[in-house]
Amino acid sequence: MDALFSPLLLSRIQFGFVISCHILFPAFTIGLASWLAFLEFRWLRTRDALWRDLYFFWLKIFAVSFGMGVVSGIVMSFQFGTNWAVLSEKAGNILGPLLSYEVLTAFFLEATFLGVMLFGARRVSDKLHFFATCMVALGTLISTFWIISANSWMQTPQGYTLTADGVFEPASWWAIVFNPSFPYRLTHMVLAAFITTCFVIGGVSAGYLRRGVHVEAGKRMLRLAMVFAAIAVPLQVFVGDQHGLNVGEHQPIKLAAMEGHWEQGEKGAGVPLVLFALPNQKAERNDYEIAVPKLGSVILTHSLDGEIQPLKSVPADDRPPVAPVFFAFRAMVGLGTAMLLLVLASLWMWRRRRLFESAWLLNGWRAMTLAGFAAILAGWWVAEIGRQPYVVYGLLRTANAVTPTLATGSVLTSLIVFATVYFTVFGAGIWYLLKLIRKGPQPHEPAPQTKGGDKTPARPLSVGGAEEEGA
Repeated sequence: MDALFSPLLLSRIQFGFVISCHILFPAFTIGLASWLAFLEFRWLRTRDALWRDLYFFWLKIFAVSFGMGVVSGIVMSFQFGTNWAVLSEKAGNILGPLLSYEVLTAFFLEATFLGVMLFGARRVSDKLHFFATCMVALGTLISTFWIISANSWMQTPQGYTLTADGVFEPASWWAIVFNPSFPYRLTHMVLAAFITTCFVIGGVSAGYLRRGVHVEAGKRMLRLAMVFAAIAVPLQVFVGDQHGLNVGEHQPIKLAAMEGHWEQGEKGAGVPLVLFALPNQKAERNDYEIAVPKLGSVILTHSLDGEIQPLKSVPADDRPPVAPVFFAFRAMVGLGTAMLLLVLASLWMWRRRRLFESAWLLNGWRAMTLAGFAAILAGWWVAEIGRQPYVVYGLLRTANAVTPTLATGSVLTSLIVFATVYFTVFGAGIWYLLKLIRKGPQPHEPAPQTKGGDKTPARPLSVGGAEEEGA
C-alpha cells in the first residue's frame, strides 16, 4: 500500500476532495445572500407579492446550501491538526488568528441574524427582517475576506519573520492581511460567486419558461440574472487580467505552468499563446501544440515582445504538476468566454424583444446553469495545484508540512469515510434542492394567528406551498 499511496499523497487527495466539495456551497451562498437582500428590498419598495414569493423561494434554497456549506467546512479545520500538523506548527501563528477573525466577525454576525432571517418573517417588523437579511449577506462577504486573506498569504507571504527553527512569526498584520495577491484574489472570488448565482438563477428561470410554468417569475428572474451577469462577467474578465499580471510578478512558475511555457525563445520573439497542447512534464515540452505567436506576450505582459519566466528556469522538483494546471486554466477561461458570449447574445435578443421566446437562448441558459461551479473548481485547482510543491509559496514545501507520524491505512480509511459521508449527505441535500426548484416559487400567505396573538414563524425549508403548510 505504501508503495502506491504515501500518507502525503493521500492527505493531499483528501484535502483537495474536501475543499472541492466545500467551496461550491459558500460560493453559491455568497451570491445568493446578496440576491435575497435585493429581492426583499424590491418587495419593501413596491409591495409586489411576486418579489416576496421569489424571496421565500430562494430563502429555502439558501438555507439548505448554507447548512451543507457549514457541515463540509467543519471537517477542513480538523485536517490541519490531523494531517498537516507541521503546517499548523510552522504557520499557525499567522493562519490561526486569520481563521479566528472569521469566526469572531463573520460567523457571529451570521449566527446572530440567520435565525431572524429564516424564521422571523411576521414575528419582527419588515424593516428589521430586511436588516437581518443584509447582515447575513454582509457576513458571507466578511467570511470571504478572511478566508481569502489566509489563503492569499500562503500564496504570496508577506509581513512575517522566521525563527531559527523555521516558525513564522507575525511582523506586520497589515502586510499579512493585505498581502500582494489578496486584493486581486478577493475581487476575483467575490465576482465568481456572484456570477455563479446569476447563472443558477438564469438557468432555473429558463427552465420554467421552457416548461411554461411560473412564467412571470421566470421572466423577472431571467431578466435580472442577465443584467447582473452583464455587469459581473466583463468585470471578471478585467479582474482576471489584472490577477494574471500579479501572478506573473509574484508566482512566475505558476503562470508558466498555466501557459505551458517551458523555455525562453529568441530575443524579441515574445511568448506564444498556447491554445492546445499535451504538456509532457518528463520530456519538458508540449506535444501536439497549437499556438499563436506573440499573442501570449500581449495578454500576459501587455506588450508585443514581453517575456515571462519559463518552467525550465527552475529545477524540476520546484515545478508544479503542469498538465492539471494547464487544462484547469483553459477550462476556467473557456467557461468564462462561454458565459460572456451568452450574456452578449441575451442582451441582443432583449433589445430585439425576443429574450423570452428564443428557444436556443433559453436552452443556452439551462445548459450553463452549473457553469459557475465548474469555473470556480477549475480556478481553485489552478491556484492550489499551481503553487506546488509549496504550501507556503517559496518557503515551506508541502512534503515538509504533512504530519510525520501519519499511517497510510489511517489516511486512506478517513478518505473513504469522508467520501462516503459527503456523497450520502450532499446527495440527499442536492436531491432536496432539486425538489425545491422543481416545485418553484409559491404564493406566500400570512401565517395563522395563535389564540394569544403571537405569530407563527415561517417554515423556510418546507417544499410545499401555502396549502401544504396549513396557511
